[in-house]
Amino acid sequence: MTRFASLGSGSEGNCLIFEAGATRVLVDCGFKPKEAQTRLERLGIEPASLSGILVTHEHSDHAGGVFALARLHDIGVWLTHGTLAAMREPDPDAGRDVACHIIDGLTPFSIGDARVEPFTVPHDAREPVQFVLSDGARRLGVLTDAGCSTPRIQESLSGCDALVLEANHDLDMLWNGIYPPWLKKRVASRFGHLNNAASASLLAALDRSRLRHVIAAHLSKRNNTVELARAALVAALNCEPGWLGIADQAEGFAWRDL
Repeated sequence: MTRFASLGSGSEGNCLIFEAGATRVLVDCGFKPKEAQTRLERLGIEPASLSGILVTHEHSDHAGGVFALARLHDIGVWLTHGTLAAMREPDPDAGRDVACHIIDGLTPFSIGDARVEPFTVPHDAREPVQFVLSDGARRLGVLTDAGCSTPRIQESLSGCDALVLEANHDLDMLWNGIYPPWLKKRVASRFGHLNNAASASLLAALDRSRLRHVIAAHLSKRNNTVELARAALVAALNCEPGWLGIADQAEGFAWRDL
């Protein structure tokens, strides 16, 4: 069986789980170990059964709990050199007692039954990547932090069976909201986060012939609404509103079969 679920998605913490055969991997862990364990158990998963943790980048809502969870349950961590270096800037010994595997944004690799295809993205982090996860036949594309689309992103996400795709903000809400000007510029920049319209444009540009699931993720609590994100992506997909999934901060989303 191949399936995926989310423990939670948003600025307060992000974590996705992918299961292929006997292999279970997390993409990011922005939750403290106790909270991550509670959310895993909600999905029927024991942390000790995890085969690895993939890290997209060093920001705390994605990587804040990675080393602590890995240390507690003897889980290997896969991340780029730049991400590891950035995570060690506050504490040079961070992750020294964890099995860290250095990856890049070009070279696929395997963790047990899971095939992992990293790809580079524009984001304001040291060496950020996102991932396509596969059991060798079915593919899940994950894109949760990117300021804009690129040919590499489109190539990587085309032909997937499922997508977890950032729809972070509505531009009007962002510009008219309470964020200070510098933060508005950061979020809206080409190294920030995808807005609803940009996510919809990316979807429209992909090969969607195999697509069975689309989940909108990383929605901003202050600068977006479920209704706005859903309307933008549904228009690009030409689907019924209920077909599109939403990953939220509190619950993520339940298991979906690939």
